[in-house]
Amino acid sequence: MDRSKALAQKIAEKIMERAQRSQRPIPVGISNRHVHLSQKHFEDLFGKGTQPRKLKSVVQPGYYACYETVTLAGPKGKISDVRLIAPARPKTQVEISKTDAMVLGIKPPVRDSGKLEGSSPVRLVGPAGEVDIAEGCILAKRHIHFAPEEAKEFGIQNGESVRVRAGTGGDRETVFEQVLCRVSGEFKLEFHLDTDEANACMVKNGDLVHIV
Repeated sequence: MDRSKALAQKIAEKIMERAQRSQRPIPVGISNRHVHLSQKHFEDLFGKGTQPRKLKSVVQPGYYACYETVTLAGPKGKISDVRLIAPARPKTQVEISKTDAMVLGIKPPVRDSGKLEGSSPVRLVGPAGEVDIAEGCILAKRHIHFAPEEAKEFGIQNGESVRVRAGTGGDRETVFEQVLCRVSGEFKLEFHLDTDEANACMVKNGDLVHIV
């Protein structure tokens, strides 16, 4: 009997914790198509000795959008003016939407950032040259960035998956399943989804969503 009471209390506490968590708002950040270049690929595309030029900061600390853009080329088509996000990464990563993939004629997998093994090839064209990457093009898995103190407030562990309600009260209110939680001292609270997902629930940058 005592064991049953303890279990019931634990369940009640968990329900209360989830209810409190669902009241905490999370701002939306919509990821339009963009590229993260390695230093070598940046020089191949824009010329040796050049450096990326900062256009504006993004929400995540230390990252910024650049004036530099590239063209993506696939078997079926091209997409121009794809923005570079700096600083450089060890390996080039290209993030697009499913709609973009159909234009290019490629089939990138849904992946967490940095997990590029076996992902799609694509050609990048810049003002100083072209680069064919054998892998590196992905559909970014929707996710939430948390600083450690923010994760603690939400009761979230790194790598946990949650459900997120977006577009609350709107005509296309949606609950997104399997949203990855990423926790790091380099992050700031933000729910990232791509343009296809944002259009599906009619949200924009800065709108608020909730874990459910």
